[in-house]
Amino acid sequence: MDALWAHTQTPALHERWDLRFSRIDYLPKAHDSEPQRFRYTTRIGFGLAISGEGETVGQRDLTDGSRSSALRFSSGEPLSIIREGSGYWKYIPTAEGVRFLTWYDYRIRWGPVGAVCDRLIFRPLIGWATAWSFDRLRLWLEQRVDPDVAMRQTLVHVIARVALGAVFAYQGVVPKLLTRNVDEIAMLRDVGVSAGGAHIAVIALGVLEVAFAAVLLVAWHRRWPVTVCLGSMFLATAVVGLNSPRYLEAAFNPVALNMAVACLAGIDLLVLGNIPSSARCLRHPGPEKP
Repeated sequence: MDALWAHTQTPALHERWDLRFSRIDYLPKAHDSEPQRFRYTTRIGFGLAISGEGETVGQRDLTDGSRSSALRFSSGEPLSIIREGSGYWKYIPTAEGVRFLTWYDYRIRWGPVGAVCDRLIFRPLIGWATAWSFDRLRLWLEQRVDPDVAMRQTLVHVIARVALGAVFAYQGVVPKLLTRNVDEIAMLRDVGVSAGGAHIAVIALGVLEVAFAAVLLVAWHRRWPVTVCLGSMFLATAVVGLNSPRYLEAAFNPVALNMAVACLAGIDLLVLGNIPSSARCLRHPGPEKP
């Protein structure tokens, strides 16, 4: 409880795990009884940043052993879709540890355009960022995964998984479904498929590869798709080497492609265990509102 409280109530620690804020600064208080005012900055890319301010009140050691922290925030910058808002954090001790809850809502600007942007883009995005950040904090406290390391490993996972999906989608669509490449037909003939059957098999393999590309992206945090990918690369290379060895010396050959794909799959497997996931957080409001 004390570690979680410190990592959420200390600006220098908070800004390290929370994707929604790039910088948080507490402002001086005239009296200890006053709410703690703060200023925040969020970088949105292309050299642009949005700033705002707010105040927070933390309550420690409530009668049921829990703690809570309420806040209000606002931004006067025209670029900010958020005009003002409020929310809370609640820390509930359990037998397994601490249940960390949040709730917040806000008013928007930009009129009807802002309402559409908020509903379709911003609100789902900020909800995802909140859940992802909470899991990054969990990894930091439970498994000692530094937030910067978690971010780097997440980027590695994104690059590897998207690249794998792109390779399988391209291999399925272009040489198999669109062009019925002669080399694809020839390799199937080499393993004993008839001429007529080879054309059908190429189409079936193309559909299968496109479907597998979709699985790689839909099962985003699952290990089994990349495990299947890794094993299939070794199998495919062995089949080509045994039945169509002439392709191993081609300028663009299966060995180079399959090795690259296998390496991407291996890299993805290495980082999957220690990356944050918004799916680990419950996203529905519960009855715990103060």
